[in-house]
Amino acid sequence: MTRLRTGGVRAAVGAVLALTLTAALAGCSSTGGKRAEDARRAAEAQGRSAVDTPRWTFAMVTHSGDGDTFWDIVQKGAEQAAVKDNITFLYAHSDEGKEQAQLVDSYISKGVDGLIVTLAKPDAMKAAVEKAVKAGIPVITVNSGAEQSKAFGALTHIGQDETVAGEAVGEELDRRGRKKALCVLHEQGNVGHEQRCAGARKTFGGELVNLYVDGTNMPDVKASIEAKLQSDKDLDAVVTLGAPFADTAAQAARSAGSKAEVDTFDLNAKVAAALQAGTLGFAVDQQPYLQGYEAVDLLWLYRYNADVLGGGRPVLTGPQIITKDQAGALARYTERGTR
Repeated sequence: MTRLRTGGVRAAVGAVLALTLTAALAGCSSTGGKRAEDARRAAEAQGRSAVDTPRWTFAMVTHSGDGDTFWDIVQKGAEQAAVKDNITFLYAHSDEGKEQAQLVDSYISKGVDGLIVTLAKPDAMKAAVEKAVKAGIPVITVNSGAEQSKAFGALTHIGQDETVAGEAVGEELDRRGRKKALCVLHEQGNVGHEQRCAGARKTFGGELVNLYVDGTNMPDVKASIEAKLQSDKDLDAVVTLGAPFADTAAQAARSAGSKAEVDTFDLNAKVAAALQAGTLGFAVDQQPYLQGYEAVDLLWLYRYNADVLGGGRPVLTGPQIITKDQAGALARYTERGTR
């Protein structure tokens, strides 16, 4: 999961908070709904008819901050599945757990036909998810919260197992002969990020050190990584937990005069180009487009035919290790925003 924002949803107490959340919900929801509706009309204009089922409304509420390219890909997948499935799609987000839960509550009040949520901060989301389930609204969790999904009452979880993904990173670092790595956590309190670094530490034969940075402040991220590389010359690898941070880490390594290899979780066009150029070592792809697309599809299948893929067990979309050898074949997909 990644997080990069230039400004989050912030509100004071009382009426100010209520107004802010209302505005966020209306803005994000109308944007997502309008994009999906425009895509549906375009599809129909080209002769691609929607399924012959009721016009259900599904809502997705994520823990994304503003400007996060990872969640743009998730949202695109969900919107394109919504076109195919004759779904009105609504989208809202907040990187604050309490506000994310309040957005879910707002959609419950609107009586949506299905909910897709993330559980990066599960304690804050528990009551909202259980409320939706009690109201008869089917819920699917995506990206984060696989461990809590079933306990909260969700139908299933779609994403990668973060511990397994971390273990894959540790194995890849070993394969590349690395001895000491820096794991850069850009969102404190995100359980998935902790699991990634812990998984890497479990399988890595060398030493792995955590570095906590403020992911909302990219200059601070660069300065923190640079300072760490300057103070510890033994570091020969830097692992970032989101694609937007990979380039910043590479800049920090250059500024520090370090030859440490930079590797990252997640993929986008910039990461694919850097892999091809050799300025990044490898990326761990969890296929965010698939997370959004399959979440809508599986909700539709449940509403239409009471199907639950995987028998309620998590449906894995990753991890896939991407190196220079594979990056070229994926470049055109990253450029169109689906990988």
